[in-house]
Amino acid sequence: MKRLMVNVLHVCVATALAASVSACNRDASADAGVAAGAAANGPKYAKVVSVDPVRKTSNTPKEVCHDEVVNTTTPPKDQHQIAGTAIGAVVGGVLGHQVGGGKGKTLATVAGAIGGGYAGKKIEESRQHANTTSSVQRRCTTVNDSTTKIVGYDVRYEYNGVTRTVRMDHDPGDRVQVQEGVTAVSDAR
Repeated sequence: MKRLMVNVLHVCVATALAASVSACNRDASADAGVAAGAAANGPKYAKVVSVDPVRKTSNTPKEVCHDEVVNTTTPPKDQHQIAGTAIGAVVGGVLGHQVGGGKGKTLATVAGAIGGGYAGKKIEESRQHANTTSSVQRRCTTVNDSTTKIVGYDVRYEYNGVTRTVRMDHDPGDRVQVQEGVTAVSDAR
């Protein structure tokens, strides 16, 4: 009896298993028929082989300015120290005239004028400095400001064994929708 129950149990399990496999096959063939009908009437997709961005570089001239300190040197007004020489010669001549008498007085006056003129020239020369003035000047130059942007994508795709290329305004991903062998812009990923 025990053996009979085990055999009945085996038969029931085998029947249930066969029925479920048969039902799965019916569902699978029904789904395949629906999918085949949808593929024939629905959208078609091509496999994207490569996507190359198309870039455009534009140069825009731009003026760049900066302030710069410029030092200018102006020479002294009396470059030859004439005023110092003249004043020194007069003072030296007056002092030389005070010394000696007769012809010696004349010689002392001339020597005092020459010595005073030389001393006056050297004194004025040591006090004179070139006048340096600083001013701020604006310096401007024109430079090119280059910018590069993507203006499209060259998309290579394969459909029915034929590879074609189309330019699109976006990256379609790994597939692109086609209609009668011609690409249509698609967001398919």
